[in-house]
Amino acid sequence: MKFIIFNGSPAGANSNTNVIAEAFLNGAKKAGADTENVFLINKNIGHCKGCFNCWFKTPGKCVMQDDMTELLVKYNSADVVCFASPVYTWNMTAALKNFADRLVPLKSPLIVNSDENFDLVDSNPKTQQFMVISNCGFPGNNNFETMKAVFASCNPVLEIYRNCGKLLKSKDSEVKKTVNEYLQAVEQAGFEMATQNYVSADTKLKLERQLMSIPEYVKYIGM
Repeated sequence: MKFIIFNGSPAGANSNTNVIAEAFLNGAKKAGADTENVFLINKNIGHCKGCFNCWFKTPGKCVMQDDMTELLVKYNSADVVCFASPVYTWNMTAALKNFADRLVPLKSPLIVNSDENFDLVDSNPKTQQFMVISNCGFPGNNNFETMKAVFASCNPVLEIYRNCGKLLKSKDSEVKKTVNEYLQAVEQAGFEMATQNYVSADTKLKLERQLMSIPEYVKYIGM
């Protein structure tokens, strides 16, 4: 079983988002899964030109020659595809959105209607499961509402949304203890996904745990 995370954080491997992503992949590795963590900020990915040659002239192939050629192969080879991004302003980062736009060669110019929800037919039937990892430096879960709406279209089997994200790299011993317990739950989620293709209700509950009260957190970050 192959897991790939496409991480759209500008901070790449040093991001708070990656703290969560690495814990999830560690759990999947312990279950024997093949894992890969792709940092999109380090890739050469041009902006989609909207020419749609990948539909009409060269089906499935983009006219641009850049790192997306390789990334599309990786994407198609995965059993579990994870979209990872911090939330800075309402939604996913530009790096992840640009990557998502460049997935257009995987579609075909045929419209399908499912209960008045219109979409394009996949050029090849999807076999992957999809999931989302996102963190935000603000308290509260309202910051993820746009992300949830955007990614609903890929029917994610798991969504990990982490508010109070600045705590993930805290040096404070008490905070680190709480964060480590949370990351153990993230690792367990990766293990469960790799062994049973779903995450238990108990583990999902642990993923939603509060790391710190909102008044304490606002004071902690000095805002």
